[in-house]
Amino acid sequence: MFFRFLTLHYRVESVMDLTVPRLQAMGIDAVLLDVDCTLKSYRAAEVAPEVKAWLETLQASGIRVCLVSNGRGTRIGRLAASLGLPFVSKALKPLPFGCRRAVRQEVLDAGRTAMVGDQIFADVPAGRLAGLTSILVRPIRPEEEPWFTRLKRPLERFLLRRLDRAE
Repeated sequence: MFFRFLTLHYRVESVMDLTVPRLQAMGIDAVLLDVDCTLKSYRAAEVAPEVKAWLETLQASGIRVCLVSNGRGTRIGRLAASLGLPFVSKALKPLPFGCRRAVRQEVLDAGRTAMVGDQIFADVPAGRLAGLTSILVRPIRPEEEPWFTRLKRPLERFLLRRLDRAE
């Protein structure tokens, strides 16, 4: 039962793989996006130009976007403002509260919303517990993350290998 909340629905290399047609085929019309190591490296202040263009393409197609991060409000708020996106900070992932707050705040249909992030032990359970589709991406420059996040990465890799063998 517990492992159900660690089981992701989809895995992609990068957010850039989540094209409009692919999201539409998944039945997704809104994405909640983790920030650090999902949209940008941990130490970067801004997203790469190609990620910004991807975000603009999603929005232009009608796919709703909201940032959901455990990060502090001022840092995440600055990034969200630079991208013209709504956000939820201090999301408390792996708990579902931040995801649920984003769904309510943006008036989204949870059944058609995905939580996209890089951490099996934070983003995936937060999305699953909130009733969302969970999409895992490969982390961007995980070597820049704080020690407490890097500590979980070997266990995540082990779990992903197990999931790959089970498929």
